[in-house]
Amino acid sequence: MTRKLVMLLALVVLVTGAVFAQDLRIDFQYNVAAADPANNQFTFRGPIRYMAAQRDQFDVTTGASQKQSTWLFMPYYTDVKGTLTFPAGLRGLFLFPVSSNDLRVADNFQATRAANGVITVQYVHRGTAYRLISDTQGRFVLPGGQFQRRTIGHIAAGAPQVISRDFSSDGTAATVNWAAVWNPATRSGQPTAPGSNVRTSEIVNDGAAADALFSWRGQVQGALERNILTLTGGFDVAPR
Repeated sequence: MTRKLVMLLALVVLVTGAVFAQDLRIDFQYNVAAADPANNQFTFRGPIRYMAAQRDQFDVTTGASQKQSTWLFMPYYTDVKGTLTFPAGLRGLFLFPVSSNDLRVADNFQATRAANGVITVQYVHRGTAYRLISDTQGRFVLPGGQFQRRTIGHIAAGAPQVISRDFSSDGTAATVNWAAVWNPATRSGQPTAPGSNVRTSEIVNDGAAADALFSWRGQVQGALERNILTLTGGFDVAPR
């Protein structure tokens, strides 16, 4: 009972703090085309004291994030019940600057900017494909923005991602056919590989769970110039 009370009090502090002029601030930079550990960075700060990171980067010596933003961000990603309060694809995007360049390659990370200003980010991690689409001003907005995900593969023991041949010509992430992934007509409910108990899914909206105790509202401004993706902005808590 004591632990439950502490967790609930932590939530109250988070929510009330954010309502009264505190929010979750984001500053992000990532080279989407090449290894760039010296310049990739993820910064965030929020209403929970100490749960923040200033210019966190990938530590090539330890193979982890230098300032532990991977786990420090978790209280903003889930509520006290462990329920998602944030799009999983956006949270995953924040991890790329503090990860090895091998992750970018293994997850087939893609980022493009259309002539009308729309930025599209897509990647596949642990068999789930994610797509994030900005508005024409480059803004990624919560709630109501375009965040999607789809199960298209699985992780095999001691092996990289195994992708359904419905979405990849050779069953690897490197040859994912993104047009097929985001086509609702591509069949779903199929085993991701012969003998797999994981099945492909339909396209679903990626956002806060309906039963989350709180969610986030706001936006980050995106820019993609010379293969450098930046995100700056912030979110306020939206109590349910």
